[in-house]
Amino acid sequence: MKQLAVIFLVLLLSSGVVTAQEADAAKVERGSKTAKGGFQNEDEIRDKFNHWQTDAEARAWLEAMNHPVAEIHSVSASKPHGEKADVEVTVKTKSGERVERISIKLVSSQNGFNQIDKRWLKTYATMWKMPPDVVEALKLFVGEAPPRESSRDKRRMYLNELDQSVQQAVVDFFTANKDEIVSDLLAGDGLHAANWMMVAHKATEKPKWVIRSSADAIKFYSDGPVELTKAGNLKIGRITMQRKGGDNGRETAKMLQFKINPVLLFDAK
Repeated sequence: MKQLAVIFLVLLLSSGVVTAQEADAAKVERGSKTAKGGFQNEDEIRDKFNHWQTDAEARAWLEAMNHPVAEIHSVSASKPHGEKADVEVTVKTKSGERVERISIKLVSSQNGFNQIDKRWLKTYATMWKMPPDVVEALKLFVGEAPPRESSRDKRRMYLNELDQSVQQAVVDFFTANKDEIVSDLLAGDGLHAANWMMVAHKATEKPKWVIRSSADAIKFYSDGPVELTKAGNLKIGRITMQRKGGDNGRETAKMLQFKINPVLLFDAK
């Protein structure tokens, strides 16, 4: 009887382990499906452009980008890798050929925030020619440098925990360079810089779409002051700058991250 009890206990524990492993696998699978779903949506948008002759939405998008459908000879869409433009659309008309580069934000809630850029501090420091005092302040902010005094978080300091003069230096830098910074964050630069932003809101019965020129999106999201938030992050107009965090404490948690609420673009004037 004792042997049977031991065997039963071993089987029960083994079942628990398998169940836990299955639960973990299910979590991974759900996360994978979520990510893949997002990419499929971008693929879907690319494919809709490629079927513009029979796709009413694609024709509306082309019209929104100042391409009268009656004048279009052909449309070819593709997805570049690792660029601000998620989809590139080559439009040929009787007057010539033009490439439209679209940054796509896919959202499922009215209040969802979307990462628009994430890099190491040293990369931004080089890009935007940050002065040393601002770099040192942001090293404390992301945790590349340990807190110099008591902080709410032993790993780093929040911007509103720094000396007033240092806080002001950060605000002054981002205020003086706001136009360049917001343009880099939303549109990027170089050959694959996006010249359009599309927001796709999939949470409604009838999905909503909006397309705005990058110039209009930059103007909209840069509108407002540069200021510290109550949480100790930085607001640049309608853009939030924060420490990435998460990642189970890996070094990548120390990256700088910029986020927006894409849904706001539906109401942009």
